[in-house]
Amino acid sequence: SLCPQVKAFVTQDIPLYHNLEMKHLPGADPELVLLSHRYEELERIPLSDMTREEINQLVQELGFYRKETPDAPVPEEFQFAPARPLPTLTPCQALAADGKTPPGHDKEEHPDL
Repeated sequence: SLCPQVKAFVTQDIPLYHNLEMKHLPGADPELVLLSHRYEELERIPLSDMTREEINQLVQELGFYRKETPDAPVPEEFQFAPARPLPTLTPCQALAADGKTPPGHDKEEHPDL
């Protein structure tokens, strides 16, 4: 059985969030399961020890859009929330990502650049 804080979140708050679904699994501890756009599991966050306010804060920090009422329209910019666009790497960032430090670009040393 769900603790009262989690139960209040499930029954009263989930309907206000866009792209947030409740799946009841009998006997399972309540947890937030984050999925990719391909429905691949990204992370599981246990909710049992959290208050309703903490769960709401977490869900909003993760980027879920909270509507005023369950049937309120969702603004265009939040239609795919909490999905974030893939980061675009500059060539220097791509080099840094492989563990090698990109060469410095100091205009004082290279006045011709």
